[in-house]
Amino acid sequence: MENQEILSHIDHTQLKAYATWEDIDRLCRQAVEYRTASVCIPPCYIRRVRDSYPDLKICTVVGFPLGYSVTAAKAAEIKEALKDGADEIDMVVNISDVKNHRYDRVEEEIRALKDACGGHILKVIVEACYLTREEKIAMCRAVTAAGADYIKTSTGFGTGGATAEDVKLFSEHIGPGVSIKAAGGVKTREDLETFLALGCERIGTSSAVSILAGEGAKEY
Repeated sequence: MENQEILSHIDHTQLKAYATWEDIDRLCRQAVEYRTASVCIPPCYIRRVRDSYPDLKICTVVGFPLGYSVTAAKAAEIKEALKDGADEIDMVVNISDVKNHRYDRVEEEIRALKDACGGHILKVIVEACYLTREEKIAMCRAVTAAGADYIKTSTGFGTGGATAEDVKLFSEHIGPGVSIKAAGGVKTREDLETFLALGCERIGTSSAVSILAGEGAKEY
């Protein structure tokens, strides 16, 4: 697989709590140079990135990383993010609701946040490392029924990241309008190629640029 084909599926990511403007600016310059699908950045940097890189596709996170914010708070985050110039939203489900098997509440929240996104892409992070097989399948159904655009494996801040097994499971249970994003623990070229071969449309990682440049996995 050619490097540029891989990079066109990458959400080039910097979500560390201590990310400085220098870190974010470097990420954005790399995204422009290597033509990644987007940058995925903290909400507090959206406006500055939009002003500095007007043509760059910006993804940001909502309810991140734990997911237990109330729906109204997540909707308010989306409103501000879009106003500041975000193009795509990656939200975290209420994992407590999932573990309590309140799948109706999860679906209701996803639907409300998709409405808040309007025509913008909504990716739903289910944090698969915390879920049973039954719960993962239930999330595939909820994401599909609520009309979201993507199901995303992980925040990268949980106890585990993307796995081939989870991606295969998702592909068997999501509806035809839902794509898959793998994130968390993607550290090698083999990882990148494996997840793309399994059908992932996006991969969230901070390391793709350095990996494909032959420098190994580097986090900035």
